[in-house]
Amino acid sequence: MDFIEDFAADAEFQKLLGRQEDSVNLAAAALELARDAYPELPFEPVFRWIDDRAAELRGPVALASSDELLLGELSECLAGRHGIVGTREIFETADGSFLNRVIEQKTGIPISLSVLYMAVAERTGVPLSGVAAPGHFLTRYETFDSPLFVDAFGGGKILAYGDCVSLLEKTQGVDREQARAALEPVGPRLIIIRMLNNLKTLYAKQRDWQSCWKVQHRLLALHPATYGERRDWAVISVQAGRAGPALEMIDSCLATCPPEEKTFLEKQRTEALGKLAKWN
Repeated sequence: MDFIEDFAADAEFQKLLGRQEDSVNLAAAALELARDAYPELPFEPVFRWIDDRAAELRGPVALASSDELLLGELSECLAGRHGIVGTREIFETADGSFLNRVIEQKTGIPISLSVLYMAVAERTGVPLSGVAAPGHFLTRYETFDSPLFVDAFGGGKILAYGDCVSLLEKTQGVDREQARAALEPVGPRLIIIRMLNNLKTLYAKQRDWQSCWKVQHRLLALHPATYGERRDWAVISVQAGRAGPALEMIDSCLATCPPEEKTFLEKQRTEALGKLAKWN
């Protein structure tokens, strides 16, 4: 597969493929995912919206007398004045992952809201990092003493480090060291992978196999040698009407699959052959 050609229109995703993570514009990379669902999507209105929010914030941020007040200005701008907060219903739609729709609907899932917060913060000169905490994505701000965290889904609530550690211990069943590790910053590659996995799970649940295939093709491009991504690409390809390519990938997976998956893959092979025979 020629992944470079497949994603020729996606400059930021190509940087991820080339391991050029330091130069990735995360907001643009997130919009490239949204463009899979909205092929004619213009990026510029989203960038203008981000620039406008940054312009609103520069004065208040410059006058903030503490780290907490600085982050509070960011939260007040996005959650307070512009009403962008999380809602439980948004988890049931892919639009919750797409920055353009997050802005239009004023809601999104934790990771997309966090990406929006990071984009506005970056344009304002406030360095926020993503934190891929299990169950709930956050953003992290470094201080001289201890990092602070912003829960974009929770209306921009500001959380202390110790509170986040305790929360993860309580809600995720991890020990203190695991909680601390989970609160470390992550880069654009892991953020985009998490966004893709969220979409993959949702599309599979909805049996929207065409959309699911586009997501899985990106995941395979990022992990071309990973057995699990190759297997999932094959299985989703069968469901998406791509039985020919799926058959080739299934045969490749059968050569290296764990013994407990062999029967499953053989059934997938039979299904792919049946669909090929029907179409031919």
